Amino acid sequence: MTLRNLLKLTLACTLMVILLGAYTRLSDAGLGCPDWPGCYGHFKVPSAAHELARAESLFPDHTIDPTKAWPEMIHRYIASSLGLLVILVLVACYRLKEAPRKLPIFILLLILFQGALGAWTVTMKLMPVVVMSHLLGGFTLLSLLTLLYLRTSGFRIPGGDPGMRQYQRLALACVGVLVAQILLGGWTSSNYAALACTELPFCEGDWTTNLKIADAFSPFQGTHPSFEFGVLDYHARMTIHIAHRFGAMITAALLGLLAFRMISRAHSKVLRHAGWVLAGFLVLQIGLGISNVVLHLPLAIAVAHNLGAAFLLVTLVFINYALWRKA
Repeated sequence: MTLRNLLKLTLACTLMVILLGAYTRLSDAGLGCPDWPGCYGHFKVPSAAHELARAESLFPDHTIDPTKAWPEMIHRYIASSLGLLVILVLVACYRLKEAPRKLPIFILLLILFQGALGAWTVTMKLMPVVVMSHLLGGFTLLSLLTLLYLRTSGFRIPGGDPGMRQYQRLALACVGVLVAQILLGGWTSSNYAALACTELPFCEGDWTTNLKIADAFSPFQGTHPSFEFGVLDYHARMTIHIAHRFGAMITAALLGLLAFRMISRAHSKVLRHAGWVLAGFLVLQIGLGISNVVLHLPLAIAVAHNLGAAFLLVTLVFINYALWRKA
């Protein structure tokens, strides 16, 4: 298998891990297996009589729920496969003289840290700062693998696009704003604040007088037996939700401006096409976000919202690479 094909497979696997992670989190299956890396002392969900007996002796305070345990274990299986693919990518890069060296090493270190975060997510009982960091790690991994794919593909715009150079900093700012919005989304999800407001465009009632910024964004929320279903009061969760909505407005405005500039001013067909792709994903993501509120967070739409964020990020990585790479 060529390095490019291996990277395509690794990128597809990364997207699958992000989707499975979102599904596991949003279906409240994050503690479907109370231990790590196995499940109730096994490397699969226990089902046989002797397995169930052992699981009950090891975890007498837990009840095995296969509908929650299996999504968690499948997520771990695919994540482990992703780790093996990243090792293969590193080996392949070192076999090719023209391939990058430092980037695949950093990617390997990142996925090892991701494994640690996955373990801490379980052992720290879904502590929001750990869950959010795990989410950010997945998106960072996706971005770096996309960058590595672009670097090994030899992609470039012949002659560059001088008319778009003035928008390099705008494109970079879009990445920063989108990452911040992804963090806010992760914080909203990990604190179970997605349904704290059910009206549009803001929140029901006199929400402006009930904001609790310090409580809402403190990374340390005390000691609790579990953080499943959240430990913050309503006003703190509402504050998180409102922040995510305002972040969405800023993100939409900035990314929309970049898409418009690319569509209207880029000379390169590649960049104009990328502008249309960015605009399309942005409209889709806005629609998914509104649907989550109006339809009260259906699981399929909530998971698709995570996928939309991933596609937006990959598109912005491509745009920045195209704009900043010297022709």
